[in-house]
Amino acid sequence: MKDGVAARRDFLKTIGTNGLIASVGAAFPLVSNAEIEVPVQFTEYTFPSDWGLTFNYEEDAKKVREHMIIATGLAKGANKIEDYGKNMKKEMVDFVSYYRRFPKVAGKPSFSTLYTSINVLAGHYTSYGYKYPLPEKRRKRLYQEYAEIGKSLSRNR
Repeated sequence: MKDGVAARRDFLKTIGTNGLIASVGAAFPLVSNAEIEVPVQFTEYTFPSDWGLTFNYEEDAKKVREHMIIATGLAKGANKIEDYGKNMKKEMVDFVSYYRRFPKVAGKPSFSTLYTSINVLAGHYTSYGYKYPLPEKRRKRLYQEYAEIGKSLSRNR
């Protein structure tokens, strides 16, 4: 009889690393691993007039998420793209600055995923400015996170 270490080694040799990763992915599916269709970028949209916080977490999280979805879809040359980016960044900073102080909110899965998305979008604005659209790979990741946030918010989590 082999000892535990040798048995694990033989198991890994048999299935290989890819088999192990595939079996772990099947055992623990995540929304971010789901195939998300990335919408085509657009230049025409309705500029929101509801910027700012209402200080109700559920409402604010939904609004920030919706504004971020629009920001993620804007193409180069979109109408008021720079103004949209500036308003978006201010709203994101205000949202995080206000809600991270409350442990009951900061512990919610929707908040932590939204916080991650905010960091990605704010980092893009900081590095590339407001005039440049997000690259495809970053857009795909953000749309995956937006789907996850939407599911969490619908469950009040």
